[in-house]
Amino acid sequence: MRHRIAVVGSGPAGLTFARVLHRHDHPVTVLERDPAPDARPPGGTLDLHEGLGQLAMDKAGLLAEFQALSRPEGQAMRILDTDGTVLRDWRHRPDDQANPEIDRGQLRDLLLGPLDVRWGRGVTQVVPGTRDGAPVHFADGRQETFDLVVGADGAWSRIRPAVSSVTPHYTGVTLVETSLDDVDTRHPDLARLIGDGSMAVYGVNRALVAQRNSGGHVKVYAQFRAPLDWHTNLDLANVEAVRSSLLALFDGWAAPVLDLLRHGTAFVHRP
Repeated sequence: MRHRIAVVGSGPAGLTFARVLHRHDHPVTVLERDPAPDARPPGGTLDLHEGLGQLAMDKAGLLAEFQALSRPEGQAMRILDTDGTVLRDWRHRPDDQANPEIDRGQLRDLLLGPLDVRWGRGVTQVVPGTRDGAPVHFADGRQETFDLVVGADGAWSRIRPAVSSVTPHYTGVTLVETSLDDVDTRHPDLARLIGDGSMAVYGVNRALVAQRNSGGHVKVYAQFRAPLDWHTNLDLANVEAVRSSLLALFDGWAAPVLDLLRHGTAFVHRP
């Protein structure tokens, strides 16, 4: 008897689980709220560790493909003081495959492969414990019953309430993301500052982190402690207003470090 299996969410965890099932000839349906794979930016890179993420790739039969796409040099990590002094500088070894980086978009495309993904199928709830299975309710009013429903839909999961009353809460740390394109050509000084992998600058209750992606793309994250409504009087859609606000927040930090914010192309709030 073939079981009806649904995975809610097409992030790395959900897709990896689905690929493992697919490899073992278990039909699985992935239900995703986004209308298409490229409906929104996929985010920064991920490091997959030996015995953890790489083990999952192996179980999915995708380890060789992952290794071909991953960037071992992305394991490099540099830590700076707020005045620009380099405090630690970890360099990767050419043979080091402990936790290479891979772009989320590349990982997503690798995992999607032959999977049955139903795009634009936002799930609102799942009702467990019925005789015929677990009915899954969709945002468009339809429903479908599965024998097994796996929730892989993130912090605000619509599946979690079926098994737990736990809800996410704001920890007091917020992030604002920006990015740099073609950094080696357009911003060579910043490219050298960041290095081959990631760079982090830590201050009191705030930090700036830059993370190399492939193709000369860099993700930059301004992290700081603030109330959830810190942006009440700030138009987050106004790029220059957000830039000015962040530069004021990190005032006094080394000029080369602040250039990460000065040259950012857009800003996305990620509380």
